[in-house]
Amino acid sequence: MGLRALLVLLLLAVPRVLAEGLPELGDAAQASLSPLQERRIGESIMREIRADRSFLDEPEATDYINNLGHRLASRNPDARQDFEFFLIHDSQINAFALPGGFIGVHTGLILAAQSESELAGVVGHEVGHVTQRHIARMIAQQKQSTVMSLASLAAALLLSRVSSDAAQAALAFGQAGTIQGQLNFSRDNEREADRVGLQILDQAGFDPHAMVSFFERLQRATRVYETGAPSYLRTHPLTFERIADMQNRLQGATFRQVQDSLEFQLIRAKLRAQLDAPRDAVAFFEGSLAERKFLSEAASRYGLAASLMRVKEYARSRRALADLRTLVPASPIVDTLACELEYRSGGAERALDCYRESLKRYPAYRALIYDFAGALLQTGQPGEALRLVEARLLTITDDYKLYLLQARGYAALNKRLAQHRAQAEAYVRMGNVTAAVEQLQIGLKTGDGDFFQLSSAEARLRELRKMNEEMRREMGKR
Repeated sequence: MGLRALLVLLLLAVPRVLAEGLPELGDAAQASLSPLQERRIGESIMREIRADRSFLDEPEATDYINNLGHRLASRNPDARQDFEFFLIHDSQINAFALPGGFIGVHTGLILAAQSESELAGVVGHEVGHVTQRHIARMIAQQKQSTVMSLASLAAALLLSRVSSDAAQAALAFGQAGTIQGQLNFSRDNEREADRVGLQILDQAGFDPHAMVSFFERLQRATRVYETGAPSYLRTHPLTFERIADMQNRLQGATFRQVQDSLEFQLIRAKLRAQLDAPRDAVAFFEGSLAERKFLSEAASRYGLAASLMRVKEYARSRRALADLRTLVPASPIVDTLACELEYRSGGAERALDCYRESLKRYPAYRALIYDFAGALLQTGQPGEALRLVEARLLTITDDYKLYLLQARGYAALNKRLAQHRAQAEAYVRMGNVTAAVEQLQIGLKTGDGDFFQLSSAEARLRELRKMNEEMRREMGKR
């Protein structure tokens, strides 16, 4: 099921959404969402998004967009909540904010951005939506805020950013008038988010003029759509209005030429190499290098090496990687590709040595840790994989992927209680406490584990049950 269809179902299946913890707001005096309620709504929607195939759980690209997003958010004095940035595999040029600090970025936006400042401008705009609490302010305009209107509004706002057609279909199914009014209200929100975005873009060291140039290019590409779209579905003001407003704000501002980071260019190449059809990606990077048409030669060589690896032309991929090394002698992104190439081409021992050496240089790099642990598990070395993962968990306790790897390691050793305990911890960090409770219940029924392990698991089960009940009470569950 695609993300658009998923969000339409969220609108149509409000009772099921309620079961996942949306708040019951009651009378008009409670119509303004608290930050906790916003976060719970966002977590509820994120559980659905993470389960959708369009959710791109790619560690290097996700780390990059989170580093960029947090760099921007840290420059906003109104940023008092946690942020989580995530990727959606979608060719549309878009990004969207959810309640509670969750911000989605389409891969199409990253590939379309011609500079890092352009990408930062759009992400900064969405940070502005969150810090100004626009969704909560929209809901507060309603005199009778109910769970259904809240669920519909949250899903419709996201739908309108993902697809106007999907949003129109969603509106047709219920409460169209109410939601239409809220979407129209968001025109002022968009201008405010532009203002905030420009400010934090400048303060974070990016070029604020890039935000204007990006929207100008987008306007030229979508002029037909802009003039034909139903006005009530435009959560963004007409592009020319936004451009004029931003240009006015930048009058007198000093032009700043900002060099793109190597990470930005490599991640763009990585996404194209991974998401395009394999042979198309090879042709794209070969053509860009032959014609010298690229924003970054290093990124094009990285993309060529990654694309050739996908089509199993390992010898050519190694040559492209060697050329890349002359341009970029030290990079964790390049090291991760090199180790993966060794593993895919059949050199398991060489790959494991590659991971060990790379982790000496970049001991905290997530992609290297994940790939090394995965390679150890696949080569029948769960003990070393567990030592690697558990050493990382001593300092990083909120990474659900580490717990999933830990669960695989314990499963390989037939330690079933420990396996389900690790799986439960992964679910907690994914925002699904109910599933975590179920995993611990399964683990305790396996008959595995010693007295200490059983006592610890039972104590954790009581803690999670209490957490689950508290979440239900906080959100007005009955």
